[in-house]
Amino acid sequence: MDSSAQQHRHALESTPAALLREIRRGLEKEGLRVQRGTGLLSQAAHPQALGSALTHHAITTDYSESLLEFITPAVSGIDEALTALETLHVFTAQHLTDECIWGASMPCIIAGERSIPIAQYGTSNVGQMKRVYRNGLGVRYGRMMQAIAGIHYNFSLPEAMWEHLAKMHGDDRPLQEFQTDGYLALIRNFKRHVWLLVYLLGASPAVCASFLANNNSHHLQPLGEHSGSLYLPFATSLRMGDLGYNSAAQSELAICYNNLSNYVATLRTAIRTPHSAYSAFDITDEGEQAQLNNCLLQIENEFYSPIRPKRVTRSGEAPIAALAKEGIEYIEVRCVDINPFLPLGIDDTAIRILDCFLLSCLVVDSPDCTPESNQRDAENLRRVVDRGRDPSLTLLDENDCEAPFADCATALMTQLSFCADLLDRAHSSAAYSEAITLCQGRIADPSTTPSGQVLTQLCDNDLAFWQLAMNQSERWHQHFLDTKLDPAVRRELEQESKQSLERQKAVETADRIGFSEYLAQFYAQYDLLEDTL
Repeated sequence: MDSSAQQHRHALESTPAALLREIRRGLEKEGLRVQRGTGLLSQAAHPQALGSALTHHAITTDYSESLLEFITPAVSGIDEALTALETLHVFTAQHLTDECIWGASMPCIIAGERSIPIAQYGTSNVGQMKRVYRNGLGVRYGRMMQAIAGIHYNFSLPEAMWEHLAKMHGDDRPLQEFQTDGYLALIRNFKRHVWLLVYLLGASPAVCASFLANNNSHHLQPLGEHSGSLYLPFATSLRMGDLGYNSAAQSELAICYNNLSNYVATLRTAIRTPHSAYSAFDITDEGEQAQLNNCLLQIENEFYSPIRPKRVTRSGEAPIAALAKEGIEYIEVRCVDINPFLPLGIDDTAIRILDCFLLSCLVVDSPDCTPESNQRDAENLRRVVDRGRDPSLTLLDENDCEAPFADCATALMTQLSFCADLLDRAHSSAAYSEAITLCQGRIADPSTTPSGQVLTQLCDNDLAFWQLAMNQSERWHQHFLDTKLDPAVRRELEQESKQSLERQKAVETADRIGFSEYLAQFYAQYDLLEDTL
């Protein structure tokens, strides 16, 4: 271990337990509304009883009108975060009629792209912007990939912990600058090693054949003779590969995480640079504005990455404008599949794995990204997505030499074990170390991974992918129906739904300018950024 890595390790090791207990985490969980029994995507509008998807604090929609998204507050307790997520599931399930929440990342039976309804957010300028942005995703990437769901994990260290780390490193820069650079270092290491998380937590090795109807360029194989499923024998998370949110245009982007100015500048350029292939998109088949602009990116959220630097924004504020002004507040992990064998798609063990992994990204040195390292990282991720459970799999090391997957994974597990020990001592428990022991078992036996378990269930029971996912979705739906909500919690959510509808009306009434002017004012933020970079 070099001196720099030793310094990182010592700084984290000396962190007071009270600060480690203050690590905050929040969950954003997506889930399609589907017809019970058939597994067909719901065509119904967002339920009125769930309030306004535009202004509800915890229940909204993502790309599709049928794609629910639950958002928990950022809290320090794992159980608290999971309880908040379960409450949203229970409340929603008990307000669905003949529908349930799809319990898998890859979608249900899709009757063509036109059967995926784009989300509606009302007539306000901000609502129209959300709608047109999603129109743009549809015309640029196709609607199919927008029916994929996942779990986003928001993670932040307390400010006092950043103060401690700065002191241990002898860094007297302004805390905001040190914290931002620390998160960027974490992100660079995350991108180098994200393949391990995809292996450990990936749960989408197969898809319904309807997802790839009329697509003859995919590399998947039929699973069984009549199952209507496609798969790869050693795949871990097809959601994170070519089937997901990718395009040739995005592959051209060279987003840099070496410092905040470079990150903001590269994203800003992509948002303000026209892309000829998009110039033809004018009006959708429904007669609506097809996109927000004809640039490489409409807004920064269009750039798909397994991890994002984040800051809570004010209404109408562009995310990178907020980052440029005040630095990184937290990071958002976007590579977690929904585990169909868990009622919420995620559990405390998965969260502890994520915690250890993210802290481990602070233990070692984090060299700057280069075009070569970016290419290597992308190749390693691709290999694990498609062949992660292949016993013969190799990955590229930092010298671009082939190395056995098990050796690479075992080396990283040493860092995760160190972090698990720190967190266990802080919480006076053994839960983190037990989670890491589980990971070591998954590395030794690929069939015990979530993706391995999915394929075992499909093959042993001669099930189509949609049947397995439907069975699990129905099981968890009944579980939510049988769960009693505290009456006070129910009343609070009912009140929030009612108030969110009122807030949407207030937003629509408050608009004083037209949509074109609203967009012009929004994009002016990016032009102002150019002068500050």
